[in-house]
Amino acid sequence: MIRAVFSHACRIAPLALLATVALAAVPAAAETAKKGPAVTAGEANAKAKDAQQPAATFEKPADKPADGDTPADGPSSGLTVLDRMGADLPDLPAEKPFTGKVDEAYGAFQRGRYLTAMDLALPRAQLGDPAAQTLVAEILDRGLGVKRDRDQAMFWYQQAANGGDPTGMFKYAVLLMERSRSKDDRKKADELMKKSAELGNPSAQFNYAQVLVADSPGEKGLREALPYYEKSAEQGIADAQYALSQIYANIPDLPEAKRKRAREWLLRAARAGYDTAQLDLGMWLVNGTAGERDYDAGFNWLKRAAEGGNAVAQSKLAQLYIHGIGTKSDPVEAAKWFVLARRAGLNDPSLEDFYLGLNDQQQKAAVDAANKYRSGS
Repeated sequence: MIRAVFSHACRIAPLALLATVALAAVPAAAETAKKGPAVTAGEANAKAKDAQQPAATFEKPADKPADGDTPADGPSSGLTVLDRMGADLPDLPAEKPFTGKVDEAYGAFQRGRYLTAMDLALPRAQLGDPAAQTLVAEILDRGLGVKRDRDQAMFWYQQAANGGDPTGMFKYAVLLMERSRSKDDRKKADELMKKSAELGNPSAQFNYAQVLVADSPGEKGLREALPYYEKSAEQGIADAQYALSQIYANIPDLPEAKRKRAREWLLRAARAGYDTAQLDLGMWLVNGTAGERDYDAGFNWLKRAAEGGNAVAQSKLAQLYIHGIGTKSDPVEAAKWFVLARRAGLNDPSLEDFYLGLNDQQQKAAVDAANKYRSGS
């Protein structure tokens, strides 16, 4: 469903030498109702949104086999492909027939057939089906195949929340926070967010953790929020995985088992494509934060974040090229990334001095490389 952003600035001081970034906020979803306003379908179906591609990992090559593991004149001995083909394989377990209820409306939504999804979901929503109410609200909220109508969407999200749908509770809470400055609405939103989180919605778990941190800045709020971050991270929310890595690395007196997992959670968030996590992971690897130093892997993660447009990563990557950390020293390539970071609004005085110290030919080569990179040629 939608990833509606609800953010409270919650900066945790890093241990890295280079720099770090604050905790970001994240996702969202929808809800249900009884009888609602009429819905007019649009003329064309919208295309389904492409799924995010996970970030690549960077691993060192496997160690070479020790002497004696392979014959001097050929490959290792053992079963051949033909030997393996001749071996009987165990039978696959019998496939169990699906006995649950098929949600045709949601199936149509997943395939990008939004008008069909609306036609199937609306009658159910009007009869009080919370899941169908959430689906109708989602379609209206995003204008998928129908005219976008956030007022109608909010009506159906509210009905879904009242019907007990965790996703509906979460999305209705987010809309209340976005659209109302009333203290009563804020209190109601917090209550719905907490209830949705306790019912297992991962986006609500992350956002409720953010609420706790915003209401109690500092270590107290982070400790209160920690269980919600953990539950959300376990369910794959990259923002929660990043937050968990920062808390595990920086909050004192946590169990050692958790502290040792700080880099693991940061790696998960980086692999999910979260550029802030990629930036921090690169710096942690270079600086030896929460684990051993690995200059090559650190360089690769910073380069990935820089290529994704993260200006801080571009600035740090320039420094690695200057000093030859994780890569060969290359002043022109360093200047290229400095130029790109500066164009994005981030200027580092030390890099500015470095750039001005280059000769005219090197400066021109760096600017040309930056222009070529931005044009994609």
